[in-house]
Amino acid sequence: MESMLTINNISKSYGPIQALKNVSFDVPQGCVFGILGPNGSGKTTLLGILLDVLKADGGTYQWFGNDDAVAARRQIGSLLETPNFYHYLSAADNLKIAAAIKKRGADDIDRVLDIVNLSQRKHSKFQTYSLGMKQRLAIASALLGNPKVLVFDEPTNGLDPAGIAEIRELINRLNEQGITVVMASHLLDEVEKVCTHVAILKRGDLLLSGPVNEVIRSED
Repeated sequence: MESMLTINNISKSYGPIQALKNVSFDVPQGCVFGILGPNGSGKTTLLGILLDVLKADGGTYQWFGNDDAVAARRQIGSLLETPNFYHYLSAADNLKIAAAIKKRGADDIDRVLDIVNLSQRKHSKFQTYSLGMKQRLAIASALLGNPKVLVFDEPTNGLDPAGIAEIRELINRLNEQGITVVMASHLLDEVEKVCTHVAILKRGDLLLSGPVNEVIRSED
């Protein structure tokens, strides 16, 4: 299986704290790849580096087999923290602003709202949305411009069971459409239910990586 992302010996320190220690693994094309670990294991730092928000102290990574980070970024949709949507604007108007900031996806708004099942509520103000709907709108924003890869940091955090189920089902649906998904989670249960592949981090060290069924079995 071809690699969508290759990570080689990524390291990152914050003063005396080593957040990542020579982490290396491959993300196969077309998979749902979970980066699993407790809070403080380096997951969010790693995603920040892969999205060019943070700089690594050492190591390299390649998206799509080349070093052009700018071109790669155009093919990646991401959700690292709660987006700054405007409470008094509708979902559609918030996405128009997001598309203008990204410089892509202005003609894509109806399509992405349909994918996340918010078409009926596109003219409702953001402040009237449930937490699950807000998260689905954030995923719609990440989908603007039809990216090949989606990168999510704890996409079900803070949601009730119904919201969690909706987001998990949405991730599976997006993956069935051929999108590679990379997601950080501290929940083993989530990774087992949603992901095909996993890398397990603990205090900045990579413990294991590979197909979920093999990795989880070796953890038992």
